[in-house]
Amino acid sequence: MNSRKMLKTLLTINATILIVLSVALFAYAEGDAPTEKAEEKAAPTAITMEEVTNIDTYTNYLQLAKDWALANGPGVLIALAIFVFGRWIAKLLTSMARKALKGAGVDQTLRRFLGTLMYYILLVGVIIAAAGQLGIHTTSFIAIVGAAGLAIGLALKDSLSNFASGVMLILFRPFKVGDVVTAGGVTGKVQQVDIFSTIILTVDNQRIIIPNSGITAGVITNINAEKTRRIDLVIGIGYDDDILLAKETLLELVTADPDVLSEPAPAIAVSELADSSVNLIVRPWVQTADYWDVRLRLTENIKLTFDEKGISFPYPQQDVHMHKTIAG
Repeated sequence: MNSRKMLKTLLTINATILIVLSVALFAYAEGDAPTEKAEEKAAPTAITMEEVTNIDTYTNYLQLAKDWALANGPGVLIALAIFVFGRWIAKLLTSMARKALKGAGVDQTLRRFLGTLMYYILLVGVIIAAAGQLGIHTTSFIAIVGAAGLAIGLALKDSLSNFASGVMLILFRPFKVGDVVTAGGVTGKVQQVDIFSTIILTVDNQRIIIPNSGITAGVITNINAEKTRRIDLVIGIGYDDDILLAKETLLELVTADPDVLSEPAPAIAVSELADSSVNLIVRPWVQTADYWDVRLRLTENIKLTFDEKGISFPYPQQDVHMHKTIAG
């Protein structure tokens, strides 16, 4: 019993001590708080005094912006509306023009060029109208644009040369997309004609980009511009061979080919008595698309048939005559 009483007494004392310490700590914390709050209240007063000037400056700026918006805001909104609506109208008119050109059967390259040119001309007009609404004198604006255009033209004269050549190619159309041409030293199929350059795809599938000025400055050969084309072959036979038999054989081979046209009629004749051979020309007509197939097939058939009939293809040769001098 005595030990229990002593334990209760110790627990009571400990609990009392904890309560007193807790009250003391709480009182200490509450005592420091007012001082900290007072310091916090004092600090904002000093900062506010420093920011008074900045607030006045911001207020002045806001007032100036408000005054400018009230004075010029309607004009800016109208100019913006003119630009947006005018640009939409320009696109609409350009789209209508391209559809009309397509319906008229105009080439795709020419349609694209005329449509782009029309759009930018209309856009320049829209920009001038919007600038006039903002109070900019359009006369001065046009003069500035003209001076800038002259300076740009002098700086980009080579590019403008390509541009002018591109306009000529598109307007005069010496060839179109899909044609096989020889231009600018390159032979191939025209893949694309742009304002500044032309893309040609060669027979071995190389894409070559040629500046338009390089095309218009030289000779342009449009290989498949016409539907039909003549094959020119030169066949040489020996002087000891039968010319009539060779001509008859050539005529049979040409007329037997299904892709050779009957009109115009093929021409076979002796063209030259060369140093080592008698040369015969073979000139059948074919569809342009069949040119290479027929040419290669005829060349092979002529060689095989001549070998069967004993008609020779002479090699270049020289006759050397030796004279024996008898000493007297």
